[in-house]
Amino acid sequence: MAAPTARKRTGDTKRALTSQQQSVLLETLRKRFEKNAGRHKGVAWTTVQARLETNPDQLWSLSEMERTGGEPDVVAYDKKTGACVFYDCSPETPSGRRSICYDHEALNARKEHKPKDSAMHMAAAMGIEMLTEEQYRELQTLGEFDRKTSSWVVTPPDIRKLGGALFCDRRYGHVFTYHNGAESYYAARGFRGCLAV
Repeated sequence: MAAPTARKRTGDTKRALTSQQQSVLLETLRKRFEKNAGRHKGVAWTTVQARLETNPDQLWSLSEMERTGGEPDVVAYDKKTGACVFYDCSPETPSGRRSICYDHEALNARKEHKPKDSAMHMAAAMGIEMLTEEQYRELQTLGEFDRKTSSWVVTPPDIRKLGGALFCDRRYGHVFTYHNGAESYYAARGFRGCLAV
């Protein structure tokens, strides 16, 4: 599974969780991890917890994924680096990240009826990366996602340069990739993110 690069963050006290918030988040992640064992065969929760506890700066990003409805869960484990890869695994695209256009260039290009934010900007602010089309399709091998909604995915520069952006969903038992103007936004479209810890 294609893994994002682990991100490090220092000196940002606004992005720190209290010990109580950390405990609640870890318990939520543990329950989801154990309930969905098929997403991470061969990986033990103790391994994931140890990784999270040695990288507490990443917990804030996971809490943002959780807060916005992403239901993050482990989908891959890199034995060489020890990195645990989390994807948003909510059944539908995260509810707290919908009605947004693709990126801030598209947002700034709109003259009226601007959405509240853009997918790329929100992902960066959360300290995560948007799923690529390849990662999105990998996620879909672990379950059925976005049967009623759709999710923006990282768009190749040549398509974005011409004003377009890509999004994906699952319909009729198949995963589809479509295109739209990058400035478009819909109530049923958001984005899914990933984080390597």
